[in-house]
Parts: sequence; C-alpha cells; structure tokens
Amino acid sequence: MAPLTLLKFSSEDCGTCHRMSHYDARVAEELGLEFVSVMLQDTATYRRYRRVLLAQYPNKEGMGWPTYLLVSDVDAAFVIHGELRGGMAKGDFRARLSASLPAAAEPPGSAV
Repeated sequence: MAPLTLLKFSSEDCGTCHRMSHYDARVAEELGLEFVSVMLQDTATYRRYRRVLLAQYPNKEGMGWPTYLLVSDVDAAFVIHGELRGGMAKGDFRARLSASLPAAAEPPGSAV
C-alpha cells in the first residue's frame, strides 16, 4: 500500500483549526502518517490537493472546520481511507485517527 497522508483542510480565520494545529501534525507523525496542512488561503497548496477535497465534498457542503482526509497515493490515483471533521481534544483526535487507519497501516504496538 502507498504511504498514507493526512490532509488537513483549514482556514487562517478558524480558531478551532488553529487550536488543533498544536497537536494534529505531531499525532499524525506518531501514527506513521505524512501530514500536509492545506490552508484555503494558500492557493498553490490548495490547488494541489483540491481534487482530493472535491472527491469527498463536491460542493464543500458538510465539511467541518478543520476537515482531515486520510489518503493513500495522494499525488496519483488517490484513495480516501477516512475522514475527521471539526474540533476535538488531542486524545479523541488520536483515537479517531487510529480507528481510521487500514489494518496494514497501523504502526507496531498500536492495537486498539
């Protein structure tokens, strides 16, 4: 399986997105994931990953702030393996993200 990437779609104006930025990348790294922050105001990065977001939310309806998409093969024929929406505490974020990992992608010793 291709490496898994966690894409975080957020906005500079979102307080919840900012609060979660204190731990989201670190938790993703602990779980063996690549992490990419996609600020909607960063047009170059947003353009690069927009197709992934629109595959899940064609008209952006139902998105939360922030929205995280767990994706394999992000730069090619990507597959979305899971999503997290909205703000949550660090422990909840870790637990929900861990539960979204495909069984083969879970890091050693991470059995739930």
